[in-house]
Amino acid sequence: MDAEGNGLGAAITAKRRRPTRHEDRVGQVKSLLLEHDSVPQMGRLFDLDQAAAYLGVSPWTVRDLEAGGTIRRVRVPLSNGRELRKLLFDKSDLDRLIEAWKT
Repeated sequence: MDAEGNGLGAAITAKRRRPTRHEDRVGQVKSLLLEHDSVPQMGRLFDLDQAAAYLGVSPWTVRDLEAGGTIRRVRVPLSNGRELRKLLFDKSDLDRLIEAWKT
């Protein structure tokens, strides 16, 4: 309660000033910037699921395309002479594949 004996209801029902058009626009821009910052940026290498989503096909189709030699995976060497087992694909290779599909 405040000094006059009013409860929270009076504070809630108090008339608020409506934001100006400029203030409203600034708020929209700030929320867009915050939303943009929370979206992870895609790198150049895509894993199997990302490549499938980028191409608009299933992960099994991407596996088949790689096994058939249509797209090449990026092989990441490890220090012990082996390779990283994770399937990685270069975005530029995926873009070339999409262009080839368009013809």
